[in-house]
Amino acid sequence: MCEAVVYLDDREIMRDVVRVQCLPGGVRLTAFFEPPRTVPAAIREVDLLAHRVVLEPLREPEEP
Repeated sequence: MCEAVVYLDDREIMRDVVRVQCLPGGVRLTAFFEPPRTVPAAIREVDLLAHRVVLEPLREPEEP
């Protein structure tokens, strides 16, 4: 199958992910057996061979 496991840094946050969509302010994850979830993060790495997506938390902009 082509499902992926998604990690936020080193922590697994969702399994059986079939769609990853970049949105303003985060990444929307869709899996077979749970409702879609939007995570305030950016994609760091996608490993298609290992069926793994690694996200990193969005950083708050620093005040000038």
